Amino acid sequence: MNVRRIAVLVGKEIREFRANPSVIIPVLIVVVLCTILPFVVVVVVPRATGQSIADDRSMQQVVAAATGHLPALAALDAQTAAEAFMFQQFLMLFLMAPIVGAVSLAAYAVVGEKQGRTLEPLLTTPVSTVELLVAKAVAAFLPAVAIEAAGTVVYLALIAALGSPGVLATLLTMRTVLLLGILGPFASLAALQAAIAVSSRVNDARSAQQIAVLLVLPLAGMLVGQLSGLFYISTWMLVAASGAMTAVWVVLVLLSVALFERETILTRWR
Repeated sequence: MNVRRIAVLVGKEIREFRANPSVIIPVLIVVVLCTILPFVVVVVVPRATGQSIADDRSMQQVVAAATGHLPALAALDAQTAAEAFMFQQFLMLFLMAPIVGAVSLAAYAVVGEKQGRTLEPLLTTPVSTVELLVAKAVAAFLPAVAIEAAGTVVYLALIAALGSPGVLATLLTMRTVLLLGILGPFASLAALQAAIAVSSRVNDARSAQQIAVLLVLPLAGMLVGQLSGLFYISTWMLVAASGAMTAVWVVLVLLSVALFERETILTRWR
């Protein structure tokens, strides 16, 4: 792969996004919801009802079980530990936000060019198929991950302002770095690459979106499982999941190249 050609293609795609900023709105909406929802659950509802989340017996059991994986919780009082646990789990939402928000960009990347008859001239250039498809995934990924990063900063700032003292410190760990800095980006790239792989064989962007969003289901399962106390994902499990998701992305790149009918598209155009 020629990195320079990929960078040029990514720049082209991002300029098109800038010319039509409305395509970024789904990402913004999802990230804003993911930022606000945890505070509704952890702060607003308990204060409105006058009941602390630490008073719930199930929550006490889940937090106690999680203490083995998050030793910092043991040094906190019950209320602070419950808040820290909940805010830690809701970080999983920031893994799903770029996928749900940006998958429409990736799905439209190939289908839209097919419909607009702008894909064929691009295929007559020296750009290889793998360079083209990787560039489209990266171009959809970059704005989404930038918005996600901004949302994460706001999330942590709100925790510092609204959470109990000591909660923020429990989130500033290597686990959070692995979750948001490695697993999240590669999960997003895998989902976006899947959307592009499907969109290269269909003429409807919604079909590609539906297939790619299926990758959100395991992440949603991880969130529900941890909140319910069924299991807890340790740091080492995050390392393994990050490696697996990297491999999935590479496989999906190869699959998208195999599915892309470059010669057929060019023949029809000519």
